[in-house]
Amino acid sequence: MDYLAIGGVLLLAWTLFQCISCLSTSNRCNKKLPPGPIPLPLIGNLHNILGDQPHQSLAKLAEKYGPIISLRLGQITTVVISSSAVAKEVIQKQDLAFSSRTIPDAIHALNHYQFSVIWLPVNTRWRSLRKIMNTYIFSGNRLDANQHLRFLKIQDLIAYCRRCSQTGDVVNIGQAASETSLNILSSIIFSKDVVDPYANSGKEFKDVVCKMSEEAGKPNLADYYPVLKRIDPQGIRRRIGKHFDKLLQLIEGLIDERLEQRRKSPNSGSTDVLDVLLNTSQEDPKAIDRNHIERLCLDLFIAGTDTTSNTLEWAMVEVMRKPDSIMRKAKAELAQVVGKGKVIEEADVARLPYLQCIVKETLRIHPAVPLLICKVDQDVEACGYFIPKGSQVLVHVWSMGRDPTIWEDPLAFKPERFWDVKMDVFGHDFELIPFGAGRRICPGLPLATRTLSVMLGSLLNSFDWKAEGDIAPEDLDVEERFGISLARSIPLLAVPIPL
Repeated sequence: MDYLAIGGVLLLAWTLFQCISCLSTSNRCNKKLPPGPIPLPLIGNLHNILGDQPHQSLAKLAEKYGPIISLRLGQITTVVISSSAVAKEVIQKQDLAFSSRTIPDAIHALNHYQFSVIWLPVNTRWRSLRKIMNTYIFSGNRLDANQHLRFLKIQDLIAYCRRCSQTGDVVNIGQAASETSLNILSSIIFSKDVVDPYANSGKEFKDVVCKMSEEAGKPNLADYYPVLKRIDPQGIRRRIGKHFDKLLQLIEGLIDERLEQRRKSPNSGSTDVLDVLLNTSQEDPKAIDRNHIERLCLDLFIAGTDTTSNTLEWAMVEVMRKPDSIMRKAKAELAQVVGKGKVIEEADVARLPYLQCIVKETLRIHPAVPLLICKVDQDVEACGYFIPKGSQVLVHVWSMGRDPTIWEDPLAFKPERFWDVKMDVFGHDFELIPFGAGRRICPGLPLATRTLSVMLGSLLNSFDWKAEGDIAPEDLDVEERFGISLARSIPLLAVPIPL
């Protein structure tokens, strides 16, 4: 027997001992834990969520065991919340107790969890970074000030689609939206584009962001069996670390370039996000330093690209599936309010209620992030159940958006359900929280909602659309690919037809 086999046997024996210990502990408080399927030795309930669609498996378990269930995923106690009422109880009434995050092993690459506002615990550093983001990046005044930059990038998107319509090329909607989202962020942060859809420039930047999202979305044994963290059995952390390093080098180069410009022209008067962050760092290095600026930019590119592009792609798919109803109504509203063929502006969105309904319905049935991840750092009681310290808590946003007790005909895409209904996505209405709620709500929500509406409205108002290969509208599939962001399994390739 070689050393690898001996190590495997020892690891198996150690894990079995740990699992028996955990099961014994669980049995002592079994009456208080939320209901759920009986865990098996070693694997717990991992077999219950195996497959390509774990979010759908969790939804089926919730149908059987109720809106709050407990699972043992490997060695990790996991509580899954699948109803808006329970989510409100947890996030609104016990926000602080549920405000920590379970940190995936992949995020330990380059110690990113120690700097990232996404993964930091609620402490002084986290509050400082959130305040900077809310004040200097995502505040209403700041977004109004750089609105023209987003408008230019969306004009670029429409120009690209128009060129494709003239040459007969199809548009990969998700890819085009992703490149536009990257350039919107880079123009706001660095006052320059990082991607050129015509010249293939910026390919490295775009590819690194895509690869990171892909790796981070893979199931990782080290997340279920902490003893495996040291050896990183699937190599996910190592690969993520390489992607982090590449993207950080690109970001560092942009920051160095800006520092050199500031040295040569100290009174240039630039007011983009990078200059604001550098000025803040000079005035108060404890608030944010160079390292945190780099990691904050990395977070913005990772979190703000796929989520927006995937949601736009889902919206286009759903609208194209119903050309004689949803598409026709949306185009009629746009033509009447904005004028046929025009790129819409953010100020127009308030006068486009049906477009707003389409965006809300897309976020309901296709939330960008299907599972919100929390962690309890102390024993907690919720809805009469005991949740032990260290448990992972998953708020199942995807399942909540399809709850038949809340939504009539929940699997049908019906924007009209939001007509004359005072419900928004800003974390107040727990029936619809695609961006989360409470103190951990996504800070980029104001930018995402502005961008989504204008991009979708401009695409619909500038062209007619049909699927590549003359696929019938009703045959466009809505199969999902699970990951950090919920993507369409097959990219939407669409033909833009000039009006």
